[in-house]
Amino acid sequence: MKKYWAEFLGTYILVFVGCGAIIINNISGGDVSHLGIGLSFGLVVMTMIYAIGDISGAHINPAVTIAFAVAKRLEKKQILPYVSFQIAGAILASATLFYIFPDNMFLEDKTMGETLPLNDNLTQSFILEAILSFILMFVILNVSTGAKEKGVTAALAIGGVVAFAAIFAGPISGASMNPARSIGPAIFGDSSYLWIYIAATILGAVLSVFACKLIQTDDCCTNC
Repeated sequence: MKKYWAEFLGTYILVFVGCGAIIINNISGGDVSHLGIGLSFGLVVMTMIYAIGDISGAHINPAVTIAFAVAKRLEKKQILPYVSFQIAGAILASATLFYIFPDNMFLEDKTMGETLPLNDNLTQSFILEAILSFILMFVILNVSTGAKEKGVTAALAIGGVVAFAAIFAGPISGASMNPARSIGPAIFGDSSYLWIYIAATILGAVLSVFACKLIQTDDCCTNC
């Protein structure tokens, strides 16, 4: 159970910090800045890998967990508990933010940190989220050991991907790359486009497994 609670806490902290940065930026009139939001997401992912990487692998992302299972680096029976605790952590984090910043919901441009497509362009955001998730999981698979994301290299590389993706793609699609990160805020905000951030992120992450096999040894994805 310790690994599942680690995923719960790790995802809670991810959503609390990342979405919290978006909400505070909104309330403060842009004091955090778009760059600050991107760095907040990247840094919190990096620190969570340092904190819980040796316990659960610090997936803190259902798409990552599913892709690890497809890559045979994680037993399929662990998918449900991993994903359930990740989503629960994300929802509790969003509930905490909703409680702390109630005035945010009365602003004209209110936000709970939801991931929404720019100008309702569903195709653009779907493709972008799939590619970003592909890149993220591709890096994870190549710097991780089994289903464990750990070590200096893994933390810096994975946190770096999250940061640069959020910085350059955030204004278009929200740069979720993580179903749990999108589900939590959507429950307290706008859930109209949630399906994009579940389907596209999982698709991209799973496709990266096959790309990894193209460049790694034959047994790269048989370490379960």
